[in-house]
Amino acid sequence: MSQYKTEAKDKVPLGQKAAFGAGHFVLNLLPGALGFFMFFLLTAFGMDPFLAGLLGGLPRIFDALTDPIMGFISDNTKSRWGRRRPYIFIGAILSGLLFAALWQLNADNSQTYNFWYFLILSLLFLIGNTMYATPLVGLGYEMTSDYNERTRLMAFANTVGQIAWMIVPWFWVIIADPNLFADQAEGVRTMSTVVAGFCIVLGILPAIFCKGIDASQMENRKKLSFKTMASNLKDLFKGIVQVSKNKPFMKLCGATFLVFNGFQMVAAFSFYIIVFYMYNGDYGGAGTWPAWFSTITAVLTAFIVIPIISWMSNKWGKRKAFIISTVLSIIGYILKWWGFDTTLNANFNKTGLGQSLNNAVGSLFEFLNPYLESVGMSWFSIDTSQGAPWLIFLPLPLMAFGLGGLFTLMMSMTADVCDLDELKNGMPRKEGTFGAIYWWMVKLGQAIALVLGGLVLKLVGFISDAPTQTMETMTNLRIADVVIPAFTAGLAIWVMVKYSLTETKAREIKAELIARRGEL
Repeated sequence: MSQYKTEAKDKVPLGQKAAFGAGHFVLNLLPGALGFFMFFLLTAFGMDPFLAGLLGGLPRIFDALTDPIMGFISDNTKSRWGRRRPYIFIGAILSGLLFAALWQLNADNSQTYNFWYFLILSLLFLIGNTMYATPLVGLGYEMTSDYNERTRLMAFANTVGQIAWMIVPWFWVIIADPNLFADQAEGVRTMSTVVAGFCIVLGILPAIFCKGIDASQMENRKKLSFKTMASNLKDLFKGIVQVSKNKPFMKLCGATFLVFNGFQMVAAFSFYIIVFYMYNGDYGGAGTWPAWFSTITAVLTAFIVIPIISWMSNKWGKRKAFIISTVLSIIGYILKWWGFDTTLNANFNKTGLGQSLNNAVGSLFEFLNPYLESVGMSWFSIDTSQGAPWLIFLPLPLMAFGLGGLFTLMMSMTADVCDLDELKNGMPRKEGTFGAIYWWMVKLGQAIALVLGGLVLKLVGFISDAPTQTMETMTNLRIADVVIPAFTAGLAIWVMVKYSLTETKAREIKAELIARRGEL
């Protein structure tokens, strides 16, 4: 257990934690909704698969360029409202409005028109989203200077953020429900405005209620104007070079890239395995089980895993907590082999426990179905009359330690790294730049994962437009689903074994910075 007690002045009030958590809900909801909505470019608006792929990939390249620029701008901004909050407020409104506008497509338009409309609006949306996300992340790094309170803040924010991932898997089901919308295109247009409204209302809360460090006397900030643009770009590059020489931070980026990239490569495989292996290509038979798989993962992550990780971090330190949580996730990935086995699931349904689960859940939804239908939520129902694949949920409590531990601990450790950078390189503090580069690594990992995930599907012989898949293909896909994330998680542990910024060292750095600044 940590021998240090967090001082009252370093504790973040619950109201500010809630507002920051609301920001993280938006931070997860927008990319989550965007990813799920992209599916309907093909089915609702008739976009060519190659063009749809370009619309998914090209904006990511642009996004990677804007993040460091926005980080530099927010680090060096001078305003009566602070360095981050004005951008968060404006960015939340722009993000919501542009997200809604992005999806106001019509299938009757030419494919060329829809392609350019979506591409241009995507770039504008990403500008608004970067204006929101990068300062928000930087604000979180500076809301407290306490080693353990940083973990508690990030744990709270990530718990709230996971609620978005409990919701977004159901967009597929809701939009495709003919009882709710005349067609999928109408569903996409309507749901995008709903998402936009929530993002605007919740997104501005951090700008109103959260407080960062007092930057009024912060030295060496660059002047931001058109006249200083050339020198600013030079300073931006210099700052990126300084950040890249920060060894603890580069370890955080490397571990994040490995864990997140490995997870994202196989993220869609569970859906394919449930539909094509467990239900032999019968989408109707698979029903809502893929959505429930994603939602229950998020529920476990939010309300069980993240609190445990926060406790482990306080007891054993952040590095050990990361290693333990990653080892647990590897065990979870391995258990997927048995969890998705059709024979084992069939045998489990014959046991007393399996029959009791089927009867209990079946009775529950038999009672709920009339109410669900009355409010247009018939899509939420579960059919257990033919048995259910209960064992697919067996690995989830352990798997959830992967991403749950990753973002809770890595964001907390990045805040510690910002202190180290100030000690070595002086003012201004570069939370925005560190946050931008960290999340650039996340986005790079996601982009590479999308490409490699498609390559894996091709290598195992998966045929996208085939009604069924061969047993050999599904066996190889199941092997890849287990081996890839387990292997990359193992590499991440190797990267973090010698991570040097311990709690003792972090507190020594904080004390030295306080003395340097002349603070009481």
